[in-house]
Amino acid sequence: MAEQDDVLHLIDDTGTAPEASTARKWKVAVIDDDPAVHEGTRFALSDYCLHGQTLEILSAYSAAEGRTLMAAHPDIAAVLLDVIMETDAAGLDLVEYIRNELGNETVRIILRTGQPGQAPERRVIVQYDINDYKAKTELTADKLFTSLTAALRSYQQLERMVQTRRGLEIIIDAASTLYDFKSMQRLAEGVLTQLASLLNVDCAGILVLRDDGSSSGSDFSVLAGSGCYSRFIGTTSSKALDPDLRHMVEAAFQRRKNEFSDHRSVLYLRTGSGREVVVLLQAERQLSETDRALVEIFGSRLSIAFDNVILYQQLQEANTQLEDRVAQRTRALMQANRRLSSQWLRLQRANGFKNEILGTVAHDLKNPLGVILGRTEMLVELITASASKESVTAQVEHIRDATRRLTSMVDHLISDAMADAFDISIRREPVDIAGLVNEVADANQPLAANKQQAITVSAPPNFVTMCDADRMREAIDNLISNAIKYSPIGGKITVVVTHEGNNTIIRVADEGAGLSPEDLGRLFGRFQRLSAKPTAGESSTGLGLSIVKRIIDMHGGQVNANSPGPGQGSTFTVILPATEMS
Repeated sequence: MAEQDDVLHLIDDTGTAPEASTARKWKVAVIDDDPAVHEGTRFALSDYCLHGQTLEILSAYSAAEGRTLMAAHPDIAAVLLDVIMETDAAGLDLVEYIRNELGNETVRIILRTGQPGQAPERRVIVQYDINDYKAKTELTADKLFTSLTAALRSYQQLERMVQTRRGLEIIIDAASTLYDFKSMQRLAEGVLTQLASLLNVDCAGILVLRDDGSSSGSDFSVLAGSGCYSRFIGTTSSKALDPDLRHMVEAAFQRRKNEFSDHRSVLYLRTGSGREVVVLLQAERQLSETDRALVEIFGSRLSIAFDNVILYQQLQEANTQLEDRVAQRTRALMQANRRLSSQWLRLQRANGFKNEILGTVAHDLKNPLGVILGRTEMLVELITASASKESVTAQVEHIRDATRRLTSMVDHLISDAMADAFDISIRREPVDIAGLVNEVADANQPLAANKQQAITVSAPPNFVTMCDADRMREAIDNLISNAIKYSPIGGKITVVVTHEGNNTIIRVADEGAGLSPEDLGRLFGRFQRLSAKPTAGESSTGLGLSIVKRIIDMHGGQVNANSPGPGQGSTFTVILPATEMS
């Protein structure tokens, strides 16, 4: 009777089915072609509970249905499998399908057979990857409970191992990925992404960074957020967070350790540079012990990643500062080189000018000095011979004229030397150009009067030009004195000032010998000898027009000359940018 009491009796359970529970359940598959076995198994395990989880029994009545069932439910924990169904080895073939084709190594398979002789236990255990072998006649309710419990515990341990291995693989892969990030925000986003992948669940998260390490938790930056927390990205004050969220973040900074509760997890870490990071996760399910262990392992590696980003940013800032300093030093060296080059060019020009001056002194100044020396000797002879006063006076006049020419040449040489040897800056200021021209013309009236020449000036008032008054006076004086020098006795010199567009135009015309085409080609060069000669024997250094051109060029203007031809006079035109007085 005792043995009969242990036999599993199949009872028809026609009672009302209990309401479905939302708690997690163990999935158990019953694959057998005998409906009575399904009913009996359900009855025997109706009150089964392990670790607070009940059973969800899934049924298949053939090996073909078993294949479909196993493919559709990869999370089945245990299978109660019959050997003989469509064929004598249908159950064993299904084992091969589960293990090899589906690749499911975690599900626990309990083989049940009503005819042990057709599937000997030793051969089946050795050749097939099953976890238990039971004859249906010996599988009482207690033994079914024992076998299933052992199978479910084994499945649970294997699941933990699989999750741990998967989590560790994700952590290893994430380490190489996170260490490659070069910005704090990208790193924070990567941390939340990797945590969601590690837990294999959709979750909302927020990552907060604090620099000063103060206990208040009020000074921080929200570097990343996901799900319902994404709206807080970029927040720099705790007041901007929801009260509950703010309380959890501030409590984490005060607690300074990880905390796991219900569906929320808080991860705390402190970097080697003294910065603090809090990661808050809200998952759809409660984290298992394996999940929590993996999260803590993952968090322990994050401080290095954050310090790497901080060091990289500091390195970038140092490189930027170094590049700026190098660029500044390079610019300073280039400026110094340009100054040296400019000074070298000025020295070369000064040296060339010196050679020209020496040539001029040797050539042009020699003649006046010879005149002075000769006339002086004649004067001595006249005085010795008690010559008349008129004769002595004539010799003195010759000496005076030669001295004047010599002085004029020296003045021109000094003026040109000043213009060439130094960088003379133009001081621009509003100048009444009409008044300046009249002033220069008046100063030259005595020279014109000596040659019975007339100077007429046409310069309407209120003409203002932005220029250097001293330099322009020198340029105009050279043009008018040249016109006097090359105009015939009794000739007429005309100076006209007009305003055309945005320019002031100054024209100086004479009735002199004019200019040949050859003269026009070399007119503004230094020490140039023209075909025309001064009409009263005045001296010429060939420097005056070169000085005029240099001054006008420095003002950003233009100077040119034209002449109908020899004997028909010439006109010099100066064009200067100007502003008309209102």
